[in-house]
Amino acid sequence: MTTTSTTTSQQELIQFLEDRFACAQACTDCARACALRASLVDPGSGDEQELLRRKGIMCAEVCDATCRVLSEQNRQDEDGIRVQLEWCRTVCLESAHVFDRLPGAEQTAEACRACARACGDFMATLA
Repeated sequence: MTTTSTTTSQQELIQFLEDRFACAQACTDCARACALRASLVDPGSGDEQELLRRKGIMCAEVCDATCRVLSEQNRQDEDGIRVQLEWCRTVCLESAHVFDRLPGAEQTAEACRACARACGDFMATLA
């Protein structure tokens, strides 16, 4: 019985780490896409463009911070991780809605949605 429970706990740990890595990877992809999209906007080119640039920068920063939290080796409190994931999920969804309004930003919007899904999926694994 000990071998079975040890194997199960090892499998659970491996799955947890894989889910954590998948979420961190989605955050990295989103941060990269948002930073690139924000860099393409000319400052001072109108309110809508300025909103897009600000959302892109904010999303990139939040995703980058979330990735750092997820990649830390030490065990953090799950409540803190959950708050970070929820913040990232919310910012990504808001950013996706803004990017949806810009022709040519479909891939960036999808990267934001993928990150939001990954954050939600990982939150579901936390006890």
